[in-house]
Amino acid sequence: QVQLVESGGGVVQAGGSLRLSCAASGGTFSMYTMGWFRQAPGKEREFVAAINWSFGRTYYADSVKGRFTISRDNAKNTVYLQMNSLRSEDTAVYYCAAGWMATTAMSQYNYWGQGTQVTVSS
Repeated sequence: QVQLVESGGGVVQAGGSLRLSCAASGGTFSMYTMGWFRQAPGKEREFVAAINWSFGRTYYADSVKGRFTISRDNAKNTVYLQMNSLRSEDTAVYYCAAGWMATTAMSQYNYWGQGTQVTVSS
């Protein structure tokens, strides 16, 4: 069983930056695709970014391309989401997830963290 714990959320002004971290334990971290999703109030959870385990290939939602960067450190069992040029519409609870496939589909991720709040003030 894999446990995921996110950290790094907070309040930031529009145009600012935050880095989220997700620490994994209880599984073979390097074998999983790691993803970030987010859910804004009143909206469905949506895909943000993912990184696969083999070649570190990355995937991004169009809304964050060029602003967010996902990376992983297999030695530390940690995945990161660097968020730059933040906008008010980026305000959401951000969730880390682990799965076997590199995909944007939530249903393909088997393990989820508890989420961390990101609030962007304008």
